[in-house]
This record gives sequence, C-alpha cells and structure tokens, in this order.
Amino acid sequence: MQIDMPEMNGFSRRRVLRAASLLSAGAALPFYNEFAMAQDATQRLQGSRAPMPPDAVRIGSNENPLGPCVEACEAIAKIAKYGGRYSPHNEGADFIKIVSEVEGVKPDFISPYAGSSDPLHRSVLAFASPTKGLVMADPGYESGAGTAKFAGIKVTRVPLMKGTYAHDVKAMIAADPNAGIYYICNPNNPTGSITKREDIEWLLANKNKDSIVLLDEAYIHFSEEMPGSDLVAKEKDVVVLRTFSKAFGMAGIRCGMAMGRPDLLAKLRPYGAGMLPITGLVAGTASYKSKTLVAERRAINARVRNDVFEFLDKKSIKYIPSVSNKFMMEAGRPGAELTRALAQEKVFIGRTWPVWPTMVRVSIGTQDDMNKFKTALSKVLS
Repeated sequence: MQIDMPEMNGFSRRRVLRAASLLSAGAALPFYNEFAMAQDATQRLQGSRAPMPPDAVRIGSNENPLGPCVEACEAIAKIAKYGGRYSPHNEGADFIKIVSEVEGVKPDFISPYAGSSDPLHRSVLAFASPTKGLVMADPGYESGAGTAKFAGIKVTRVPLMKGTYAHDVKAMIAADPNAGIYYICNPNNPTGSITKREDIEWLLANKNKDSIVLLDEAYIHFSEEMPGSDLVAKEKDVVVLRTFSKAFGMAGIRCGMAMGRPDLLAKLRPYGAGMLPITGLVAGTASYKSKTLVAERRAINARVRNDVFEFLDKKSIKYIPSVSNKFMMEAGRPGAELTRALAQEKVFIGRTWPVWPTMVRVSIGTQDDMNKFKTALSKVLS
C-alpha cells in the first residue's frame, strides 16, 4: 500500500523522503555532529580508520575530559538495570520538569533530544526550504549547512565581525532578507566568541516574519553571557538548542533539548522519531539539579584556557580570544600541515575552516593535556 505524503515546508515528496533518510542515517553522515566531523577529519589525517594511540592527547572534538558529574554517574548506575524498558519511571517528564524550573520556561516549550545535533538538523528541514534559505556565520558550525546542502537548501555565509568575531546580524539580514533561518551559535563554534544579547534581539526584531532565529547554545555554560531561554519564555520566533555534551561532559551519553513555542517545536517532529536513552535523561536531570556544577566547570575551563593563552602570548602566536572550551590559533602555514605535525607527537587538534585555511581549532582539555600540547607545539614550531 502506497501512502501519500503531503508536501512539507516547500519540499516535494522526494525531498521529504530524502530528509527522512538523512535523520535515519544519523552519525553515519560526516556532517551529522561534532564527533562525526572530527572523526572524518582524523581518518583523513591518518589515512585509515586506525584508532588513536591510547596515550593520545585528544583536543580536537570540543569534548569535556571531566566527563559526567558524580550525581549523573550514580543516576546512570541506578537506571541501567531497567534498560529493557523505554521509560520505566517517567524519566522524560522528570527531565522536562527540572529544565522548566531552571530555565524558567513552560514544560510544553521543551523537547528532549539525544544531544542537540538532532534538533539542529530537524530545524533546518522544518524552517528552511528550497525557497527560504539558511544564513550563518563564516566561520561557523557547519553541520546545519551540511543538512541544507543535502536537502537542496541555499546556504548564505556571512563573515564574522572584525575585532569582536561576533555574528554580523545586520549583514546576515542584508545577505538574505527572505531566509527561513538565521543561525547563531553562541558562543560561536569554532571561535568561542560571543554575540551580544542586543544583537540577537535586533535580529529577532528585524528579520522577516516567516523566519526564525536558531540559537545554538551548546557552549553557553562556559561563558558568563545571559542564555536565550528568556526569549523562549517571551514566545519569540526563536528555537534554542542545548546539549549536555560540553560543560556537563556527556558527549558519549547523548542528551540535549530544543526550547521554543509549542507551535515551533511541533514543526520539528515530522522529521524523525525515536526514544531517548534513559541513561542520558537521568544523567541530564541529575546534572541540572546540581547548584554548583556549571560554575565549577566554567572556572576550571577558564583557568586551563587562560594558561594556554599566556603560553601563546609568550610565543607570539596569534589566536582569537575565546570564552568557550576551544579557540582558533594561527598556524603560520596551511593548518592541515600543523595538524599533521602535532599528530606525529600524538596530539590531535581540531580541523580548519575554508575561510581561514591557516588557522586551526584547539579544544581545551585537562591541564595535563594542554601541557603536552604546549610541549608538542614548541617542538614542531622550532
């Protein structure tokens, strides 16, 4: 029996099926999430699918080496024996309840996902189309652009502002006044730079009425900036993405969410289905209940990051100041060359972006990780 599929957001039936295949393929696609892209880059670097050495310094995927907090690990241990059931004790409702309390948004303004990559791709498919494109920063987190390209959606890249490396919101609207999505990653990936609240509010006030601002706050907890959850509570045309992969150290456990008006969140649902892992839900709930975790981890990350910046300053190596857990550094040569040289020292950093071919992204690891990075960098530069 053939089921007729209505057109969705300007997509033909063929496009809808192609979009569905995108989300079902998941991490098999090289643009699906940060790990997939980093893994793809590493495989090209090594020329094979060989695993990294066990003593490798892994500072290329913006992971948090601190891992889940104690409370999250305890919650996982307790729920593991119930893994035969999709949701044995209403874990999803518990997660939404604590997020609602902490973020100050209504429960029906929250949709849990297995990380933030899933709702990012859904948002591109839901709000952009062959006639209403995606506008983003250059350089910026390119995963959503990969989805857009896959689905035949126009992507417009706008350079970051000189000096501050913030999103140039006025240039973004000028570049495509009729876009479906204006994508702001804040702090930005890869630069770790901030786009101020007044600029985000200006964008919301001046965009076309049929578009949304997609505010990706994967790294917001590393900064002191005000998050965008209040914009959701005010029912603005905004979808806020969060993940527990970064500050909360749960990249391998998979938990995240989208926040927005119920009518906006409803548009994400047709582009995929599936249950969240109960381990991720209970770990996320436990992490959000902690009153001190974010501040403690923000301080640890800042201390290690600033130590690296002091080292780079002494070496007269240029970098972009960051408030996040990664930064962009000038290689003084094609970035891939420096990446390969450091890999020979068992230090694996991040990738380059086409717009800045001589800059590389470096994630913040432990103090020991970064000490080894400094030693290896000194060696290869000498």
